[in-house]
Amino acid sequence: MKCRLGHVVATSILASLPTMSATLVQAQQPTATTASATGQLTEPVYRLSKNQPNQPGPAAPHALDPAIQLAHQSLGIIGSSVQDYTAKLVKRERINDELGDYEFMYAKIRNRKVQNGDTVVPFSVYLAFLKPSTVKGREVIFVENQNQGRVLAHEGGMKRMLGTHALEPTGWLAMQGQRYPITDIGIENLVTKLIERGERDKRHGECGVRFLEGAKVSDRACTVIEVTHPEKVGPYDFHIAQIFLDNEYKLPVRYAAYTWPKVAGGDPEILEEYTYQDIQFNVGLSDSDFDPNNAQYGFHKK
Repeated sequence: MKCRLGHVVATSILASLPTMSATLVQAQQPTATTASATGQLTEPVYRLSKNQPNQPGPAAPHALDPAIQLAHQSLGIIGSSVQDYTAKLVKRERINDELGDYEFMYAKIRNRKVQNGDTVVPFSVYLAFLKPSTVKGREVIFVENQNQGRVLAHEGGMKRMLGTHALEPTGWLAMQGQRYPITDIGIENLVTKLIERGERDKRHGECGVRFLEGAKVSDRACTVIEVTHPEKVGPYDFHIAQIFLDNEYKLPVRYAAYTWPKVAGGDPEILEEYTYQDIQFNVGLSDSDFDPNNAQYGFHKK
């Protein structure tokens, strides 16, 4: 049965955000309390009870806080309400400074479910590549803790005659033309990594955050969260990142990141982009959807 995820959460954090449609919000840094002309503090930083040890005060708000809060909300929705989904995934990646073609694939993804510390439903992925012609016909299956942890894959066209291969997810063959292993695919993994990057970025330098209304992905209304790192410093791996948050689902359905311009005044270049279209949630995917022996698949056909 398909669900309308927009109704899972009674109140949306988006509704409570300040208006930031075209305003760049700089990360706020804590400032030290200054002394008055008499040498006394004009206002104590913390009010302490007698004989109590000094305690750290609350952290200053950061421009990324609302975005991270939204990401946690998305993660909660996925954990409580999303068992599986199908989608058309469109991706484009820069590998070794060379931007590849758009790749289109039909995806079946089943989220990991854990009870009492045990995995009762393994993270599962099936991909059927649709275009371009260089990858058309390729099929890939990965099921957590099955097939010795390997990816099962075969090529399309005449290359199908080479048969099905079991590959290490992070091995050289499986990573050809890929920025990330298949174990990182999916909306839940995307949200988790966005939270990790957001928390990382809060600990370094300056960044800008904008919330932009009126965007669409496949005719679905979205809010864009745009994060900008003006300078390439520290751990930053992108100049600009855009997260398209579906207004109904409250989930990210597109992520795009851009590099810093190569020359002063130049345009940023695309680093990576991933778009989930035509998503159908909770369709009831079963083990057979991730079985290479499925008669609808071509893993054992030549």
